[in-house]
Amino acid sequence: MAATGAPQMITLVKGLNQGLRAAMEADPKVIVMGEDVGRLGGVFRVTDGLQKDFGEQRVFDTPLGESGIIGTAVGLAVRGYRPVCEIQFDGFVFPGFDQIVSQLARLHYRSQGKLRMPVVVRIPHGGGIGAVEHHSESPESYLAHTPGLKVLACANPVDAYWMIQQAIACDDPVIFFEPKRRYWDKAPLDLAAVPPPLFSSRVLRAGTTATVVAYGPMVRTALDAATVAEQGGQTLEVIDLRTLSPLDLAPVFDSVRRTGRLICVSEAPGEVSLTAEVAARVSQECFYSLEAPVLRVTGFDTPYPPAKCEEAYLPDLDRILDAVDRALAY
Repeated sequence: MAATGAPQMITLVKGLNQGLRAAMEADPKVIVMGEDVGRLGGVFRVTDGLQKDFGEQRVFDTPLGESGIIGTAVGLAVRGYRPVCEIQFDGFVFPGFDQIVSQLARLHYRSQGKLRMPVVVRIPHGGGIGAVEHHSESPESYLAHTPGLKVLACANPVDAYWMIQQAIACDDPVIFFEPKRRYWDKAPLDLAAVPPPLFSSRVLRAGTTATVVAYGPMVRTALDAATVAEQGGQTLEVIDLRTLSPLDLAPVFDSVRRTGRLICVSEAPGEVSLTAEVAARVSQECFYSLEAPVLRVTGFDTPYPPAKCEEAYLPDLDRILDAVDRALAY
C-alpha cells in the first residue's frame, strides 16, 4: 500500500493485514502464530500472504491447542520476540485462559519489572455471523478484569490498521478484540494521518440529547441508531471506548455532563460486565449531572443462542432507541 496519495478504501480485514505487515516490516522480532494463520491465511484471511512474504520462521501454524499457543508466546517474549497470537474464535480462548491469566498477565509484576511480555493475543469476537456457540461469544469482561493485561476493541478499518501496530509496539500484553461481523466493513485509510493515542476513547458523533457508549461491533449499531434518531429531532452523542482496560472515561464524563443521559451498549451479557463498570463510574463521577439513571442495552444473561435465534439476542438499533426514549421519559 502506498504511503502517499489519496486515502484508499480498505476493509477491516485488510486494515489488520496491512497493519500486521507494517509491524513485521518495522521489527524483525515480530512473529505471527496460530491455527491456520500460515498457508491458509487464517479462517477470516487476516494473515493472508504474510507467510509467503515473511517466511515460515515468522508466520507459522500451531497445533490446535490454545494453551500451547499462549505458553509458547510467553517463552518467545522472554527471549525478546514480539509474538502475535491468533485465537481462531472467541470461545476458543478458554483452553488458553490459564496461561493468559496465570502467566502472561503476571510475569512483568512477578519479575519486579525485569521481564516484559510484549505479546498480542488477537481474538475475533461477537455474533452476527450465523455461527454456533464458541464462535460468537463476547468474553471481554473476563479479560478486562485481569490486572496486568491491556484489552482493546477496534471497531472500524482505520482503527484496525493503526491499533494493531500500536498494540504490537506496546511492551505490555495486549488482548486485541476484533469484531468479526464487521470484518468486511469499508472505510478510507489516510496513511498520512496521525492516529489517536492507543489507550483512548473517541467521540465519533456529537449530540446533545443523550450519550451512547459502545465498543467493537456495537459501535456501528450505535451510529445507525443515532442516524435514525436524528430524523426525529434527537441528536445522540456516540462514543467508541476503543480501550476496555484501561478504560478512558474522561470523554464520557464530559459528554454526560452536557447531555445528562447515558446509554451503554454491548453484545456481552449485562451481569458484572464492562457496561456495568461504565455505569458505576459515570454514576460516581457525574451524579449531579444525570437527568435519568444510566441505562444499558446488552446481550442477555444466557449462553449464546442457536444461530436462528441470534437476531433476538443481539442488541439492535430499536433496543438502543427504546433505551433513549426511556431515559428521556424521566
